Amino acid sequence: MIGARPHHDGSPLYVSDDAPSIGSVVQVRVRIPAEFGAVKSVTVRSDPDHEPRWSNGAHLGVRDGWSWWEADVLMSNPQIGYRFLIVRADGSHEWLDAMGSHVGESSDADDFRLVAYPAPPAWGRSSVMYQIFPDRFARSDRAASRHTPPWAVLANWDDEPIHSGPDTGAQLYGGDLDGVIDHLDHLERLGVDLIYLTPFFPARSNHRYDAWSFDHVDELLGGDAALQRLVTAAHERGFRVLGDLTTNHTGDSHEWFTSSRGRPDAPESEFYYWLDDEQTNYVSWLGVQSLPKLDWKSRELRGRVIEGSESVVAKWLAEPYGLDGWRIDVANMTGRHGADDLNADVRRTLRRTMIEVNPDTLLLAESTNDTAEDFQGDGWHGQMTYASFTRPIWGWLAHRPETPWFFGIPYAGIPAVDGHGVHEANVRFTAHVPWRVRLHTMNALDTHDTARFAGFAHVDTLPTAVGLSMTLPGIPVVFAGDEFALTGDDGEHARRPIPWGRVVDAASTIDMYTSLIALRRSHIALNDGGMRWLHVESDALAFIREHADESVLVIATRAAVTFDLAVEGTALVGDITIEAGRVRTDGPAFGAWQLPGVQHP
Repeated sequence: MIGARPHHDGSPLYVSDDAPSIGSVVQVRVRIPAEFGAVKSVTVRSDPDHEPRWSNGAHLGVRDGWSWWEADVLMSNPQIGYRFLIVRADGSHEWLDAMGSHVGESSDADDFRLVAYPAPPAWGRSSVMYQIFPDRFARSDRAASRHTPPWAVLANWDDEPIHSGPDTGAQLYGGDLDGVIDHLDHLERLGVDLIYLTPFFPARSNHRYDAWSFDHVDELLGGDAALQRLVTAAHERGFRVLGDLTTNHTGDSHEWFTSSRGRPDAPESEFYYWLDDEQTNYVSWLGVQSLPKLDWKSRELRGRVIEGSESVVAKWLAEPYGLDGWRIDVANMTGRHGADDLNADVRRTLRRTMIEVNPDTLLLAESTNDTAEDFQGDGWHGQMTYASFTRPIWGWLAHRPETPWFFGIPYAGIPAVDGHGVHEANVRFTAHVPWRVRLHTMNALDTHDTARFAGFAHVDTLPTAVGLSMTLPGIPVVFAGDEFALTGDDGEHARRPIPWGRVVDAASTIDMYTSLIALRRSHIALNDGGMRWLHVESDALAFIREHADESVLVIATRAAVTFDLAVEGTALVGDITIEAGRVRTDGPAFGAWQLPGVQHP
């Protein structure tokens, strides 16, 4: 059985300190089931200065059928990888690393990881995020008095989003930040506690990723005062608020770009990548000419945006605004162009500035694929990625129309993934980052850049998908409107205005989200607990989140299943039947049970 294997993860059960300093010693523990056989020795191999160091493990004893061993790891570098060598009494052996247990040696990239960089804020790992696209969330009474800018095509709140053609980015519904304040009661009812706002800077589009200034809030959203009102009101209710910043590019109407385009002598010329001496041609994000790419070799640019108390990053974290952190757009491409790779410099400088202003702030970064090398805890606290959660869950639980859209991958429809594929992807794409980075990975079923999951989900599988987002390690993400079961065929189509007049009609879906968010927020095992897979088959997944105070068993299915699982606990949510060690469902289902906590000897 998959659950009857040696186990280790980065949670407090197995690691004495997840925020060590260089020079400190961390105790790491491994848990070995009786079915594995008698164990002669356990040795930990770490890699200080990339040279193997061996530490003999001490046997702590046996508890509840598990044998526990402990060894020391010296934090001699900011990053340390380690693995366990387990030798049985008969002389056979297995290695245990972040990819699992196996006989042969593996790549150092597969090691468990400890890092000595400044730790994320304590509240990050226990948050449930609600993403808001301001133009489509809600219009306040103040919105009616604002003038429509020349670039915009004004829309009524119940109009269909334009999701292809020249007016896609110009369609303006007029949502604003005071509209968010008007609906904080709704967010309180849901139980979310972290609001993520897509950009609020002035721009020439409804998405505002083409900012023409980072110095003030778009007047269409209510200006600087509206952001102050929103953050103050959110904080009074216990919410935290993240902003959204583009470090890869600005808009082509940005004051820095317009002052330097065609003017090689302008101080801001060094902020961009120019392709000719006249500075009329330039590098842009994926060739989109409205998004000229920033050149982070410029010390002046760093001072204006990411470094020091006068920077953009610092300004909006400090009073009177008081944001609680940033989500960074296109973080994977930031600082990278040709022979230039300044990504590490940018993320470390940015985080250092945040610590100087307010160390209790969170830094999340968009990365559309596997860029584990960027997420080792030295800057970004966590990933907005789709490889470990979003795409596998879609492949498992979504139907497969002949759609040209699937996260930018040119498949003919949505690729089929079974439960084994979900498990494999989750292990593969989380193994190469430190545990605390994994706890801050955004587990989103959809976002403003994707189609809406509800429109593609197989019948009755939405609770299964939402349940997994709330219980797997990481930060659950609700894109505003998911709780209304909104649909959308692609990222632009998904940016529908929230239908506030349909709250009653959407009550069952809202209640489902509310129940699962409450599950997440009320159980320490789902925030600080470890993660151990128990059962994987084509139509079912089962895992357990373990903590000293409690454990939570999770079972998710996409069809009727029956399988053996010898556990007993108190049902928390769902209607899955567990009797005499047999799990049975009549169709797609999600369930969670509370079990006793785990104690090592």
